Amino acid sequence: MLDNEEYLESQDELENSIPSGSIDNDKIVSIKSGSSSAKSNIVLYEPRVYSDAKDVAQNLLNNKAVIINFSRMEDASSRRIVDFITGTVYALNGEIQRIGDKIFLATPPKFVTDGKISDLVDKKDNLS
Repeated sequence: MLDNEEYLESQDELENSIPSGSIDNDKIVSIKSGSSSAKSNIVLYEPRVYSDAKDVAQNLLNNKAVIINFSRMEDASSRRIVDFITGTVYALNGEIQRIGDKIFLATPPKFVTDGKISDLVDKKDNLS
């Protein structure tokens, strides 16, 4: 194993062995430059009362996608929250879609969803 001094000497020799004009700096790209430091988040939410809609909207405003499960709510309250979230999504230029019975996916503008659950169910039915 090399000690610190030997390592530095070997690095100097390596740097001196490469001709100065042989490296094209225009083609060097940092590995980190291709990846975004911001992570995309998906929040799972199960509202119980209408006032929980504010928390769902706040997550959308913070660029987080939200999966909302209304299975523990009455239909009338669920409809009110869906209306509220639909307005929020519209104002943000996002999307909302039903992905199951009483389950919705609301996404801010930069999220992309591909396909629909009903399309996948129809394909499965056609294979049988």
